[in-house]
Amino acid sequence: MTALNKFNHNFPPKFSLVPSVHEKNQITQIRVRIHIPKNYLKEPVISQLISMYGLVVNITQALLGENTGGEGYFDLTLQGTIKQISSGLAYLEALDIKIEGKANVEGDSWHY
Repeated sequence: MTALNKFNHNFPPKFSLVPSVHEKNQITQIRVRIHIPKNYLKEPVISQLISMYGLVVNITQALLGENTGGEGYFDLTLQGTIKQISSGLAYLEALDIKIEGKANVEGDSWHY
């Protein structure tokens, strides 16, 4: 938990607005896969996305365990405002967590 508290959580947004998102406070969502290194397996990384950034997080698939070489991944749907999502993704990047974007099922045509 100590490693998670060392970061400044006021990150600038990484991605820009797209035509389907007209207001900063409009709720939208993205799908991502995050790869969790073994040094964060016992840390509440996903819980922090919820509590610190107010995101709604849905885990759609995960792979963790002894057979993964000590690492794992989560497929997540992150729902929130552009600012909340941007800040949450910047937080993950600051932890050196690899993030892969996935296209949204709802067809709003953007992802990270």
